This record gives sequence, structure tokens and C-alpha cells, in this order.
Amino acid sequence: MPDTLPVHLNREELHAVEVPDAFETSDSFDVGLVNHGTSVHVHLHLDDALSEVASLDASNHFIDGETQRAAHVSVNGSGPVTGKLKIASAYGAQTRYVDVRITEPEETESTVEVDESLSKPQPTTTTDIGSSGESGTSLLDSPELVVLVLGALALLVAVVAAVVIDQMVVLLGALVVLAGVLAALFVLRSDS
Repeated sequence: MPDTLPVHLNREELHAVEVPDAFETSDSFDVGLVNHGTSVHVHLHLDDALSEVASLDASNHFIDGETQRAAHVSVNGSGPVTGKLKIASAYGAQTRYVDVRITEPEETESTVEVDESLSKPQPTTTTDIGSSGESGTSLLDSPELVVLVLGALALLVAVVAAVVIDQMVVLLGALVVLAGVLAALFVLRSDS
């Protein structure tokens, strides 16, 4: 979860902006806009130094009364960088600046613990059994079976169409489909 810079709006008076003097982070962060009063427009702006390494998801925000929302600041560069974040309410009725310091992220050493069980052979699962009966193969590993199933399906459709339509041309089409399936099976068998 990213760090959050709290910004309180309309808490003491209309259009009031309350922010801490400084904020420090090493990564992307959210500007938590909390509105304690009536609806207000808020404008956020990063100065030149901060905009070199960070960017706002949006600079203008409308905050409904008695609600809160987060404006995300993405940090894309590396620190250390110090700059100012400008926060203006109600089109500049009140403006505040926060000194933002983006530091270098702390380097954490990640280790992976390996125990002796990884050196032993792992059991294999035999959930898929292909047409050759070998374990570990799937239906798509056997192209002959795929061609046979698709060919039988096409032949079934052609025979049903020939019976329903009762035309000699459809019956000849069904025979052509059968010849194509047999030719495909022959080619697949001769390649393997």
C-alpha cells in the first residue's frame, strides 16, 4: 500500500487547505484529499524538480462534500529529489505548498531458502492420457485423433444435410468430406 500525504479541505473554514509542512517517501504515493465541508475543486501541481521523477494521474479534482478521494502520484525515477507539491482549493482561493522529498528506496536483500526436498525427483501426475496410452499427453498431442473427431463431426453434419435436403449434390459433398478426412489421416500417419 502506498504512503499517503493527508490533505484536509474545508475543516476550519470554507476552502481551507491543511497539509503537513513536509512529506518523505521512497516510492509512488497517494494524496489523500479529505473534504470536511461543501464540494470543492482542488488543483495539484508538481514543481519542476518533482516532475522530473514523478507524475500525477490528474491535476484537477472535484471533491464532493463530506467525502474523500486519493490522487495518485507515480514515482518513475530515482531519488533523492526534493521539490514542492502545490495544492490549491476553489480555483486558487487558498494555496498551500508541501515540501516533498523522494528518497532512494531501501535495498532489501531477498533470499530464497532451499531445502533438500528439491533435490529429490517429484512425482508426476497422470491426469491426461492421449490416444497412444502414454501418460502426460493431451488430446492436442495426437493430431490424428483431432482430425478424426473433426472429420466425423463434419461427416455427420453432411449426412444430416443430405437426408434433410434430399439432394444428390449434398450427398456428393458428404463423400468429398469423407475423402478429405481419410486423406488427412493418411498424411498424418505417413509423417509419423
